[in-house]
Amino acid sequence: YQSQKKIYAKSVTGRFANLRWLMVFVTQAIFYGLAWLPWNGRQAVLFDLGARKFYIFDWIFWPQDVLYLTFILIVSAYSLFFVTAIAGRVFCGYACPQTVYTEIFMWVEEKFEGDRTARIKLDQAPLSFAKAWRKGGKHLAWVLIGLWTGFTFVGYFTPIRTLAHEVLTGTTGPWETFWILFYGFATWGNAGFMREQVCKYMCPYARFQSAMFDKDTLIITYDPERGEPRGSRSRKADPKALGLGDCVDCEICVHVCPTGIDIRKGLQYECIGCAACIDGCNQVMDRMGYPRGLIRYTTTNALALKLDRAAIVRRVLRPRVLVYSAILVAVTLAIFGHLALRAPIKADVIRDSALGREVEEGMIENGYRLQIINPTEHPRTFRVTVGGIDTIFIAGESQFEVGPAGVRMVPISVRVKPGHGAPGSNKVSFHVEAVDDAAVAVDARSTFFVPR
Repeated sequence: YQSQKKIYAKSVTGRFANLRWLMVFVTQAIFYGLAWLPWNGRQAVLFDLGARKFYIFDWIFWPQDVLYLTFILIVSAYSLFFVTAIAGRVFCGYACPQTVYTEIFMWVEEKFEGDRTARIKLDQAPLSFAKAWRKGGKHLAWVLIGLWTGFTFVGYFTPIRTLAHEVLTGTTGPWETFWILFYGFATWGNAGFMREQVCKYMCPYARFQSAMFDKDTLIITYDPERGEPRGSRSRKADPKALGLGDCVDCEICVHVCPTGIDIRKGLQYECIGCAACIDGCNQVMDRMGYPRGLIRYTTTNALALKLDRAAIVRRVLRPRVLVYSAILVAVTLAIFGHLALRAPIKADVIRDSALGREVEEGMIENGYRLQIINPTEHPRTFRVTVGGIDTIFIAGESQFEVGPAGVRMVPISVRVKPGHGAPGSNKVSFHVEAVDDAAVAVDARSTFFVPR
């Protein structure tokens, strides 16, 4: 954390401010609401680490499905690359949790302390009852938002209705208590105090974003050809007669910036692409009677070559964007294709020992442990058969019931009649199928040892 002059961002209205608040509502409705959504008698999205089951609507994932996590990380990374190549740090400006919660906390701050000028005066004023209750009320609201956020976060790992009962009765476990408080504290600290410091110094994306930019990437840009030279003037004055550009040097673009930069100095890594400076500048241009767009979303090539909007759009389909698109489409199709073809049952077999043993009537017996996973949400009975050697069969029980979204480890004894099977290791296959539907089946391979 770097100590620096505190930034008092001025609130602003406009098209991009409305879009930012729309994203706040959408993202928080999903985050806070999804944890409470019921689905098939359970929570719709639940990562049950204790039971090692991960529920996402109708899908149930197990630790063996770690491949899907790899796919999700690849899709997330290339989505970020794809969006950044086209529109710069638009994710940072509208959907990043740091931006979203900072926007919420700044709104609360404004309700208690007023707009930019009022906040500056309040901080400079001596301690008083009015200052104490405004500051105290603001921090109380921040802490409540942070704790609710921490509670919701933990609610994705512990069923949230169970967690709510534990919180109300004071019976939460040590880890649940720790993560609620930790995540709440992190939200309070990051969005309430650190704010732009996270974006400027802690987030690695700010450092390597330039590697994904090119001269056809949409960025927030000040038009110096139109704006320079700067200077104040009355609304009725003719800027051309005064030898001035359209920029009235009001610094509204600096006052509304959450990271405190001056966009007129060019693209800076601190810029998160929130477009607050565009809304602020457009308001000033409207008051002055000048055309909007002195600060706008455009590209370096568009400014240099004076390209119109149609030309900018045509340049979107360039090699790097096409490569990102192709990879995204391929990986996404692979994920859904694999999900569609995923076996409706899982089975793993483990040998109890490396050697076989001779039992009654000279038969050879090998012991196994068969793990059957039922990924559906209703109980099922499975029949187990074995093949690979003539006369091989299962001695004992061969049908097993597995509960909904359940795992069952069962011992199985497999025998071969005398004179069958080659001495040493023989390949065998266990076939597990649902009694009520033969199409729900899977094979698990192993070996059968015949003593020499």
